[in-house]
Amino acid sequence: MSIEKRLKRVLRDVEEVVTEEELRKVLEDNSSPTAYIGIEPSGFMHIGQGMLTARKVRDMQEAGFTVKILLADWHAYINDKFGGSIEDIKICGDYIRDCFIALGVDKDKVEFVLASEIMDNMDYWERVLRVAKANSVARIRRSVDIMGREAEDTDSDSSKLIYPSLQVTDIFELGVDVAYAGMDQRRAHMLARDTADKLGWKKPVAIHTPILTGLKGGGRMDSAHKGKMSKSDPDSCIFIHDTPEDISRKVKGAFCPPSKEDNPMLDMCRYLIFPETSEINVPRDEKWGGPLLYKTYKELEGAYIKGELHPADLKNAVNLYLTDLLKPVRQHFQQNPDNYGRMKELIPTSL
Repeated sequence: MSIEKRLKRVLRDVEEVVTEEELRKVLEDNSSPTAYIGIEPSGFMHIGQGMLTARKVRDMQEAGFTVKILLADWHAYINDKFGGSIEDIKICGDYIRDCFIALGVDKDKVEFVLASEIMDNMDYWERVLRVAKANSVARIRRSVDIMGREAEDTDSDSSKLIYPSLQVTDIFELGVDVAYAGMDQRRAHMLARDTADKLGWKKPVAIHTPILTGLKGGGRMDSAHKGKMSKSDPDSCIFIHDTPEDISRKVKGAFCPPSKEDNPMLDMCRYLIFPETSEINVPRDEKWGGPLLYKTYKELEGAYIKGELHPADLKNAVNLYLTDLLKPVRQHFQQNPDNYGRMKELIPTSL
């Protein structure tokens, strides 16, 4: 695959890259580039975190990257997940591994790393201190929103001030060329790049994909990430292993305004469905004009904004395609139920 094709694959449906020139140089100079994404083991995986992330990991793998998925167990502890039980958090980490494999990530080009493993050496903690020393308290407090929290949360729990320095240190400890995450992690990556300049360390390229709007709408981004798809609100998201009945129910009740802004149905078409299929066929009764066929997202979006595509018909199509795309995931967990079963025992009482 040529450099241009590899670059295009990595940047497919990316909202931001900092910078494209640096990414091109990584591809030109490094025959075995590496990338990282950090995942807090914090609950069931939804389609925003799962499908979107796994597809970008696959994109990078196809472009020649080995991707390191950091299962950030102690980070989840700081963020109060599973009531602070590190044992339960590690169970969730095992489940997260299963999720990525179920979503088609190439097992031969991915490396799962537990944060507790890389923290078990003095070099890591030396880097943490150097990162913290290179940045002001004000800058660190502004970065606390990477946890989905407000800066004021540090007033009652000082461990949360450590979190940004840990996340930045992870990138340097893993020695990767590219740091990848959703747009909600942008501040952590910019903090890492600034710190690299200050300390003369290898500066990571930062790649950010969009944040899916939750089923209840309300916007993809604000200071507390309200409106995004969130596992903490099961009615705002679709989990990757939801049954067809659950998917149908959730899609039917989803917010679907007559615009492209804050529209979870259009988000799913754009970021989840169209990248996996060459067209979307919308079933429709003959009395309403019969089926509709859209070969591009822009075509579908335009028809919807003009009122040519009814919200109910859009929802019906999303339901059908999403159910089909998630079928291999459901089959994987039927055949490999252990870690998912352990998670189902934890979630009702611990999260």
